[in-house]
Order: sequence, then C-alpha cells, then structure tokens
Amino acid sequence: MNVLDALAALADPIRGRILLALERHELAVGELAAALQLPQSTVSRHLKTLVDAGWVDARAEGASRRYRLLAGSRSAPTGRLWGAVREGIAALPGAAHDAERLRAVLAERRSATRTFFSSSADAWDRLRVELFGARADLLALLALLDDALVIGDLGCGTGAAAEALAPFVRRVIAVDHSREMLALARARLASRGNVELREGDLEALPVDDGELDAALLALVLHHIPDPGAVLAEAARAVRPGGRLLVVDMLPHDREVYRVEMGHAWLGFDRATLDAWVTGAGFEQLRFVPVPPDPAGKGPPLFAASARRRVAVSAPARPVGAPATDVAPPTSDLPSSAESSDPSLPAHAVANGVAH
Repeated sequence: MNVLDALAALADPIRGRILLALERHELAVGELAAALQLPQSTVSRHLKTLVDAGWVDARAEGASRRYRLLAGSRSAPTGRLWGAVREGIAALPGAAHDAERLRAVLAERRSATRTFFSSSADAWDRLRVELFGARADLLALLALLDDALVIGDLGCGTGAAAEALAPFVRRVIAVDHSREMLALARARLASRGNVELREGDLEALPVDDGELDAALLALVLHHIPDPGAVLAEAARAVRPGGRLLVVDMLPHDREVYRVEMGHAWLGFDRATLDAWVTGAGFEQLRFVPVPPDPAGKGPPLFAASARRRVAVSAPARPVGAPATDVAPPTSDLPSSAESSDPSLPAHAVANGVAH
C-alpha cells in the first residue's frame, strides 16, 4: 500500500467512519448504510475508493459482497497512520451514534439466525441431512486425528473406511484376503495417493513389526474363527503405545447370519473381547455401545479401543548392590489340567476364556 495514496483515501471523514465500522466486523453495503445513515450509493462509492487504496478488501457471499479492513492496514507504516487517524475519527460526535446503530444492525443479523433455528428446530436434522448428507458431521470429526498417523485398515473390504480416513492421516495401509474386494477398493481409492492396498490374511499380516500407529478392525472379527490370533497379529504390527479400534456387533441370536453371511461369531461381549485383547498385548480397553441408527436393521454395534502395551524394562541394579531374586509372575492362564480339556478351542485355552 502506497502511504500517500492511503493518506489521500482518508481525507473524507465518511471513509474514516466506514473503516471504524469495518475494524471489528465484516459488513455488507446495506449494513454499513444503516449504521452510518447514508444512502447505499454513497457508501458504495466510498468503499470503492478504500478498496482501490488498499484499505479494504471485499469477498462475494451469494449475491452480495462483504467488506472488511485488510490485515495489512494494521501493520507499519499504514498501521501507525490508521492509529493516528482513528483517534480523531473516534472522537467525532457521530462516531458513538454509528457504533450504537451498528450494534442494532448486528443484533438484527443474530435475530434472523435465531428466528431461523426457532422455526426450523423440528426439521433441522432432516434439513441438515438433505443439505450435507447423513455422514457429514461424523466424517468431519476425523480431522481430530493426528495427520502424521499411519493407520492399518485390517479387513478393509471395498475400502469405505480407508476412503474416509485417507484425507486426515499420513498413510493408510489397507489389507484384505479377498482379491475381489481389493479390486473394488482399488477402483474406489484410485485418487487417494496415501492409501496402500495389500493382499494377505489377517492371521499373517503383510505388515512389518510396529509399522502402524493404529489398527482398525471394522466389522471383521465376527468372520474370524480365531479372533485371538488376529488380535495378536495386530499387536505385532502396531508400535508400542499405538492404538487398536474394534467395531463389531454386540451379542445377538440371529443364527441365519452363520449361513447367509458366513459369520463365525454372533457378536461379542466385553469380557470375551477384553480377554483376547489383553492376551494379544493391548491394555486399557474401552468398550462403548454405539447408538443405533434408526435406519439400521442389524444388531447393535460397539466400539472398543485399546492401547498397545509398552514393555517396561527392569530398573538397573546399582553397582555393587547384591542381586535380588524375583519370583516369576503368576500366570493367568489355565492349569495344564484345564488346558488339556479337548472341549475348549486352542485360542480359548490360551486366553483362559471358554465360548
């Protein structure tokens, strides 16, 4: 901004009053005209001069334009110039009246918003879905994720979860054993350069030790004959301190799912999942039932999160101190007599849980 041009633009007190109004608020021509009690044509003419001089910027909003004091107007040397001129303008008798009328203009703007919500409260959820879709607010919450994360979508299917996660994290490694599913995922995720698709079994993941910051198993475990083995593999692939998220069905009695959809398990309760997760090397399980979607026809779901256990090193023995015999920790696993029970599956015995 040229200082002389900027100074010339402030020669008219009306322009100074406009800048004073725009100092804290972004306003339309009509709002400025109401606050300053001037014709809109007069306000528009003065705004053009201020825009040309670099004091004010305008942006389109629908069919109208909103004006604001440029951030550069507050920096040296124009900032010092505005500071000197502002003091004189604020002292004018009309400045206080402008401020009072501006408060009324802004109150009317807020009133219009309140009127809309008061009249639309009953229909707001439906209207929001019509405007933005049913998942817009939930997908936006993924922005809370650390953008440096590497997340494993284990049992990715057609890639719906990977597609949702990809914009918000550094990399997604999506794994599935089905070539048909991966083909659909590949087409779906073609524009996502940070998603890597890998073919492999969840019991033997094509993922390096500690390669993942977090692992997701979304509606996967109920298809797995041995969930404990899959969770152990997930623990191997997740770095110490990393996270696990399991989304699946709560216990239900829909036996038809075994035949029609190949379900190996009719949901999971907290105690069963806790035993598997702890045995795999995770801790701090948090198990939360998911509020049901009225449009959903399946069993209710849960979201269970846990943290990969960090190995604790034994404290160093001071030089010269005698060695201390430490008894080995007692095991929570079943006794040999219990483990020989042929009625229990191997993974249940390993984790001390019968199903």
